[in-house]
Amino acid sequence: MGNDITLTATDGHAFGAYRCEPAGTALGGVVVVQEIFGVNEHIRDVTERFAELGWLAVAPALYDRWQPGFSCGYTPDDIAVGRDMKDKANAEIDKVMLDVEAARANAAEAGKVGVTGFCWGGVVTWLAACRLDFSAASCYYGAGIINTKDETPNCATIMHFGNKDASIPMADVDAIAAAQPNVGVHVYDADHGFHCDMRGQFAPRAANIAAMRTARLFDDNLRG
Repeated sequence: MGNDITLTATDGHAFGAYRCEPAGTALGGVVVVQEIFGVNEHIRDVTERFAELGWLAVAPALYDRWQPGFSCGYTPDDIAVGRDMKDKANAEIDKVMLDVEAARANAAEAGKVGVTGFCWGGVVTWLAACRLDFSAASCYYGAGIINTKDETPNCATIMHFGNKDASIPMADVDAIAAAQPNVGVHVYDADHGFHCDMRGQFAPRAANIAAMRTARLFDDNLRG
């Protein structure tokens, strides 16, 4: 359904992305931001799902600056490598934002653009909502959001957290909600990674409710 493409950031960095076009006229654009595991099978599947819903969806390979083509699964070894890659990317987060902006510009061929992301991608989605020109943002279980909770989003934004997520204490979620009264902060009976049906933490009810909220957010803010 999708195609591997090359995008170029404003600093000249060329990097990969997975782009999926809908069957008919696109309702708008969506940028899908990876977990620590790269643009792997799951992120490609999520990107395809958005296209099936009518959006032009683009998933940028945000680790390409440090390891082109990086993609892995969910074993303990994969998690360790993914975390190392995340640390490298976080050390140059401004460059990550350049790459997200290049993906936004590509998706903007279809009109207004929303952004969503998972795990580390949830943090990147939050920063993109605050620092870039998106029209809506849906952040899934971003453990680092607490560190920038006082930034101001430029668009309608919602967040999704699991109450069994050991990496994100409920005290952090409460602090984020208190700092961002205009952001919809939703808590589910779920663990970290609950949206991914390729992980043991997958929670179908939480995943479906969060997905419906995300779809409604995009319908309300991107169409027309």
